[in-house]
Amino acid sequence: MALTKKKRISLTVILSIVVVVLAVAVGGGIFALTLAQKFDGQTEKIDDPFPDEANRPAKTDTGAQNILLLGSDTRGEIGDKELDNIKGDRSDSMMVLHIPGDRSGVYITSFMRDSWVPIPGHGSAKINAAMAYGGPKLAVEVVEKLINTRIDHVAVIDFDGFEKLTDALGGVTINNPIAFTAMHGKQYFKEGEITLSGTDALSFVRERYSFKDGDYQRARNQQLYMKGVMNKLLSKETLTNPGRVIESIDALAPFLKVDSGLNAGFAAGLAPSMANVRGEDVQFITAPTTGTGTSPDGQSIVRLDDAKMGQLATAFQTDKLEEYFAANKK
Repeated sequence: MALTKKKRISLTVILSIVVVVLAVAVGGGIFALTLAQKFDGQTEKIDDPFPDEANRPAKTDTGAQNILLLGSDTRGEIGDKELDNIKGDRSDSMMVLHIPGDRSGVYITSFMRDSWVPIPGHGSAKINAAMAYGGPKLAVEVVEKLINTRIDHVAVIDFDGFEKLTDALGGVTINNPIAFTAMHGKQYFKEGEITLSGTDALSFVRERYSFKDGDYQRARNQQLYMKGVMNKLLSKETLTNPGRVIESIDALAPFLKVDSGLNAGFAAGLAPSMANVRGEDVQFITAPTTGTGTSPDGQSIVRLDDAKMGQLATAFQTDKLEEYFAANKK
């Protein structure tokens, strides 16, 4: 099915869930072989998504894992192109999922799509242009330079399972901080606790025009929804229901393209130390910015906070994101 404009939202909110749930579910012994077969059998592989060795940060020995999550801004299915060579399409969203060496939790850093950054060979541009200029390989290089840390795995998602996942979970409950009416579909979301169905969730995470700070609130809403899904999927209620876990993986795996190392074997390796990870152990933050501005060629952009980005890079390098998140989370 073609990916419609309605469904081109922040696609990577789902990918993080798949990685974590797969590891936790396997660790809990929930139909491990079945999950592995479904995940590996339905995901497609990206050929060599990493930059040349000379252009990469030095390796560290912290034992942490960093996974770059990309949502492609294609107008149709990613499968229509050789993904490792995909150009001309901007990434709809970009996140780095960090699993610390002690496997005590999960830390997800999202980069706003209009962040103005250096892109090797192309000067400065919005971060979401990296995919357009050089595919996943260039996107990895850009992010590695920002966090001065290696990306261990890469995944891109072409999303068409969003509504199915939400509805398979019986809806996702969140505490909405701001009442608003979505521009598309005119759905009204009241302030306070609400339960989102699949269709509602699409409108909720996509909206930006209803807010004074636009993309900033949209990013917060996407993280809020993602947290709700994590809480539901990593709850005892779900993890003791193999059918629900398998249904969730089954709905999402066909829309993922991953590097060859991001497989069920990788998840199984994480599983023993992540079996006790739950929704409250998954933390989210947005890469620090100083606000919006205008580029030299007149584009509306988001300016990264260089000083705090340096602190974030150090936290990645030293595997101390827990401390950084605690000090900077609003």
